[in-house]
Amino acid sequence: MSRALHDVATGTLFGVALNYQGLLNQHLAAFNEPPYKQPPVKPVLFVKTPNTRNQHDHAVVYPQGIEHLQPGPALGVVIGKDASRVSVEDALDYVAGYTIVNEFSLPEDSYYRPAVKAKCRDGFCSFGPELVPTSQVANPQTLDIKLWVNGELRQSNSTANCVRSVAQLIAELSEFMTLHEGDLLITGTPEGRVDVLPGDRVEVEISGLGRLVNHIVAE
Repeated sequence: MSRALHDVATGTLFGVALNYQGLLNQHLAAFNEPPYKQPPVKPVLFVKTPNTRNQHDHAVVYPQGIEHLQPGPALGVVIGKDASRVSVEDALDYVAGYTIVNEFSLPEDSYYRPAVKAKCRDGFCSFGPELVPTSQVANPQTLDIKLWVNGELRQSNSTANCVRSVAQLIAELSEFMTLHEGDLLITGTPEGRVDVLPGDRVEVEISGLGRLVNHIVAE
């Protein structure tokens, strides 16, 4: 099934930062300081470049010379048809299905300007194991999301705590750019990111979507 998913999700990988209420709350004080003096009012976007693509049960390389590598469990939304200026009410009609994403990153200095060097290393965006069609997901905003490292639960949250729903994200992004069939929207990682090391087995579980497994290996 993972091959079918990667045949469907062939487009751009769009990430959304700060889309969990708990994570946003942690940073509110910093956002109110110069130079910005307010929290972001629109989705904070970043792109995972094509070299980051990775799959279920594949290795993720721990780069030489870094101190921290952090997995990022997230709900992935695969766009099923081109979406331009769609309404919130119609947005989910443009979704082909859902999958699990583990959006690996080095620690970030600024959420206003997610760093390419931190987020776009080879293999830093794993997704799978399969595409679950929309007909099998009654509500994408009621899904439990969990991160396990070596069998130990390290993060637990719910898509109910997202700042913006899947439908809101699609509507807001399609206001200014067309989302194309095959694009993958990474809807955000919850607060409480953890560090992983070479030798670790990392699993992301989302209710109804299965488990995405990756192994961390030294460069």
